[in-house]
Amino acid sequence: MRAPARPDPRAALRIALVALCLAAAGTARAAGFDLQALMHQLAQVRSGQAVFVEDRRVQQLDQTLRSSGRLSFSAPDTFVRETLKPSHERLAVVGNQLTMSRGNRSRTALLDSVPEAVVIVEAIRGTLTGNRETLERYFDTSVQGSAQQWQLELVPREPRLRGQVAHLRLSGGQGQVREVRMTLADGDTSVMRIEPVPGDTPAKKP
Repeated sequence: MRAPARPDPRAALRIALVALCLAAAGTARAAGFDLQALMHQLAQVRSGQAVFVEDRRVQQLDQTLRSSGRLSFSAPDTFVRETLKPSHERLAVVGNQLTMSRGNRSRTALLDSVPEAVVIVEAIRGTLTGNRETLERYFDTSVQGSAQQWQLELVPREPRLRGQVAHLRLSGGQGQVREVRMTLADGDTSVMRIEPVPGDTPAKKP
């Protein structure tokens, strides 16, 4: 009966070195994906439409409120959020002009005069359009992950904005935002899941 082969320490060492090199290469690739790379990826998509479902946890009520509807954007500065359930509401922004509609009532204001709207709109609109200048104007930013799966952390710079929203985390991949998690200053939280409209083919930059 043949004796069992003795382990070759040199072979084990080679395997360990190969594994270490592969891990280092993966870390280097991930480290190369930063805000600039993310914004470049997102900026390739010039317009798009999606449906959303948002769950908002309200501490004072000790319950979760669900809403759903549609989102659309068009670079450089148009963003529309239309809530269909539980009631119809519409928020439309073009440049610095904000129009909010509920039922038969409508109100128009400057976006930067409505702090909570500034944070939410500029976080989502700035990310959807790959507008790095806007994001860095309003937020401290950090990016993790890769082009296939990334997370973008946003913390409002100004105290008046942090008085409304503590921080946001947007995640997605392949040039699409798929989820927005938001923590308000009062502790309420919301999670908005985004699904691109089937068959929608956004125009690309030439």
